[in-house]
Amino acid sequence: SRRGGGAAGCGLRPPCPAPALLCGLLAAVAAVAEGGRALPQLSDDIPFRVNWPGTELSLPTTGVLYKEDNYIIMTTVDKEKYKCLLPLIASGNEEEEKDYKGPTPGELLEPLFKQSSCSYRIESYWTYEVCHGKHIRQYHEEKETGQKINIQEYYLGNMIMRNPLSEPGELSCASDLFLSLSQIPTKNIEGQMTPYYPVELGNGTPCSLRQNLPRSSTVMYICHPEAKHEILSVAEVTTCEYEVVILTPLLCNHPKYRFRASPVNDIFCQSLPGSPLKPHNLEQLEKQQEMLKMPFRRVKEEEMPSTKEEKFSSIHKPVAVGSHQLLTVGTTHISKLTDEQLIKEFLSGSYCFHGGVGWWKYEFCYGKYVHQYHEDKESGKTSVVVGTWSREEHIEWSRKNAARTFYLREDGTQTVRMVSHFYGNGDVCDLTDKPRQVTVKLKCKESDSPHAVTIYMLEPHSCQYILGVESPVICKILDTADEYGLLSVPS
Repeated sequence: SRRGGGAAGCGLRPPCPAPALLCGLLAAVAAVAEGGRALPQLSDDIPFRVNWPGTELSLPTTGVLYKEDNYIIMTTVDKEKYKCLLPLIASGNEEEEKDYKGPTPGELLEPLFKQSSCSYRIESYWTYEVCHGKHIRQYHEEKETGQKINIQEYYLGNMIMRNPLSEPGELSCASDLFLSLSQIPTKNIEGQMTPYYPVELGNGTPCSLRQNLPRSSTVMYICHPEAKHEILSVAEVTTCEYEVVILTPLLCNHPKYRFRASPVNDIFCQSLPGSPLKPHNLEQLEKQQEMLKMPFRRVKEEEMPSTKEEKFSSIHKPVAVGSHQLLTVGTTHISKLTDEQLIKEFLSGSYCFHGGVGWWKYEFCYGKYVHQYHEDKESGKTSVVVGTWSREEHIEWSRKNAARTFYLREDGTQTVRMVSHFYGNGDVCDLTDKPRQVTVKLKCKESDSPHAVTIYMLEPHSCQYILGVESPVICKILDTADEYGLLSVPS
């Protein structure tokens, strides 16, 4: 599916208003342009933006570089011709990386392997356990009649030691050697290419779908300065083969593993004689999009209590260190209101949680909506409605799905550990021609900061999303959940 939750794309970050022309533009970059010049491949994971500057063009003097001979000629279906100047994509951190003489990534992670710590991720049914340097386990616990606990479990991989007497930290030496001889691998996480350190685990539970071959996993460790080795995601990339992403601060001392925000790379397309400044079909499509947006904007402006929301929205700033915005998976520090005030504001929908990393950010207003948006100094704010709240639709959804999941305490009592809410009737998806919809999973997350919130977005099916919202604030209200998972202010 396309990055950014099904918004029009093909490598160009949304909006991509003329798919045939603009997607063709990126495809053509990989081909041979006029005069037989072979142009470099532009990765689909790097954000681009097409500009139509007209006859007067002044190229940027800082940032991405351009050369006059690095262009292609594009022709639309209406025979309009454009000369498109392409950016030269390069990393700007070669010197620091070249001079680095510190520990290898494997050595940086060695304390994590030696202290035998485990990380957990709770989903609606499965719980995932990553014991670093040892194994990955996927399990589900059910309490049967007579107080017996039935555990369904699979090992997704075990650490294979070449020498039975070797220490866990020594297992990374092969990866260090491989990575020193090759390029650091990267993974697209919420629209940003993020370097990671891979650790392979094999010899898991036999897989019946693959002739009883053992399950295997790749654990991808990525730098996050404020993380505590959390599991960001678990994905089954092929049958019984998994990818697990772990956030850890230990890698951040290595310059090659620090997160860097990818800049948006501009492509400048100038019209050739006899062609309009911008393709006719593109202008028509942009006008249609503006007309579709206008009614939505008017309604939302009338609904919003301006002074109150402006006061709160100014507080929602991503945590930053120095000049770099961190890969926070949506972790922000929310307002230092009293707990009682904060809970009331959150449950009324007037205090919204913001998060997300990369091109798209997310806004969740309880009992109102989930928005996905991007803000740009030049083009302003692009917003996609992922889902809107309807109590009736959620109650109907909850009759077929688990609105509450429980945790069994050691004393035999149950407590709510997560509630799930359905938000439907979002903007129509160009991939499915159906409205977007999202299941919001509200989970308790203990933290040293009582006013922290973590937000992450998953897209298991095209334009059908899961929004995870985790915060100590939620811990205080989960036990108020009724049979439909609806929350209220604690008495």
